[in-house]
Amino acid sequence: MKKTLVTGADGFIGSHLVEYLVKAGKSVRAFVYYNSFNSWGWLDSLSNEIKNELEIFSGDIRDANGVRTAMQDIDVVYHLAALIGIPFSYHSPDSYLDTNIRGTLNILQSARELGTKRVLCTSTSEVYGSARYVPIDEYHPYQGQSPYSATKIGSDMLAESFYRSFGTPVSIVRPFNTYGPRQSARAIIPTVITQLNAGKEEIRLGSLTPTRDFNYVKDTVSGFVCVAKSDNTIGEVINIATGTDISIGQIARELVRQINPKARVCCDTQRIRPEKSEINRLLGCNKKLKNLTDWTLEYTFERGIAETIEWYIKNSDSYKVDIYNV
Repeated sequence: MKKTLVTGADGFIGSHLVEYLVKAGKSVRAFVYYNSFNSWGWLDSLSNEIKNELEIFSGDIRDANGVRTAMQDIDVVYHLAALIGIPFSYHSPDSYLDTNIRGTLNILQSARELGTKRVLCTSTSEVYGSARYVPIDEYHPYQGQSPYSATKIGSDMLAESFYRSFGTPVSIVRPFNTYGPRQSARAIIPTVITQLNAGKEEIRLGSLTPTRDFNYVKDTVSGFVCVAKSDNTIGEVINIATGTDISIGQIARELVRQINPKARVCCDTQRIRPEKSEINRLLGCNKKLKNLTDWTLEYTFERGIAETIEWYIKNSDSYKVDIYNV
């Protein structure tokens, strides 16, 4: 049985991936960010049945020695650990450079030294910037419209260079906007749901006109797993996208309609990106993923939203609604 390492296992997508892999019978080592509270992030919320099957490694992705230790005896690495908040990257770009680029370099160096069989590096649709054409395929130009996206472009190029220079079996997985249970309240869908669930009748958001291609988290996770299973994906950059987009305003109004029709959506200037940094449209092409793997989209937007609303209503105590999360 192949042994798997998931970095960023304590986060949103990482915790769902860990849960999926354990249920599939995989041997999983979960790399979580070390802290003195002994918190495993969202892994703490999983059932004991899942947690008892995990090997937890607490460390820091920026520490090369720790990463190398975590990757001992590992066959497949899903590298998800990263700083991802765009507003936070505006005033703390150094930390994004250290975590996103140095962290990825540590994974790649260790994989090369240890002979790891497969490495999946997580990218983001933010590397494309505002769409120059749609749907956005893997040949679309890169545009660093935030320090966050710039560091992800850098880490993607490192991953590609290790494949081309050393034959490291790397795949670059590029999810478009993922949503679902356990997501940070800095993201649009949790922001709206948690405000509505708290009884707010004035829902504060940033720009309402940009569009996004929203993946339900379980479809994103199945995309990762399908990429890992296929030898055809080695050395490739692969989008995970639905092929449809919706504006921020549209999704906010739909959530208002479902949860509290009396509420209204308003624009909060604190939440608006700088004009040249805002990405106006993201609409992804998933043809490459479908051609190289057996991935299929299982969740409609309506089904994914229904499951997401249900989870946030049950777990509202986990979120600080009155604080703008950067």
